[in-house]
Amino acid sequence: MATGDRKDIRDNEAISSSREEGQGDYIKVLLVDDEVAYVNVISKRLGKRNFKVTKALSGSEAIQVLRREDFDVAVVDLKMEGMDGIEVLKVFKKMAPGMEVIMLTGHGSEKAAREGVAAGAFDYLTKPCDLEELMAKIRQAFQKSGGR
Repeated sequence: MATGDRKDIRDNEAISSSREEGQGDYIKVLLVDDEVAYVNVISKRLGKRNFKVTKALSGSEAIQVLRREDFDVAVVDLKMEGMDGIEVLKVFKKMAPGMEVIMLTGHGSEKAAREGVAAGAFDYLTKPCDLEELMAKIRQAFQKSGGR
């Protein structure tokens, strides 16, 4: 992958200009997953629905991003190369205790996701998850954190 391509993957998705009137606010989401295609599709779809998404393709990259910027909610894949989602969750909870974290897990990994909830995650969803369900979960997590 070319350096420029990697930068494009991490860039913030533009917020859709076709927002409904009165919906000028958005939820800042940090999306952490090592599956490039999945991250790109989900961030684009969320970006069109009034979410400002920043992508990170690894746990260490996500930690670097969180050092530079605040987020309302993080959505973190459980299974990633290097640092797994539980490790990322624990670091996030120390760095940004008020930021809610939603864990994503593959089918059959629900036990590990429940461990994530015990470690402080807001909730978990099984991949592939329905976009409406993901958006609802992000909104619930945003409300729990006090919103803006």
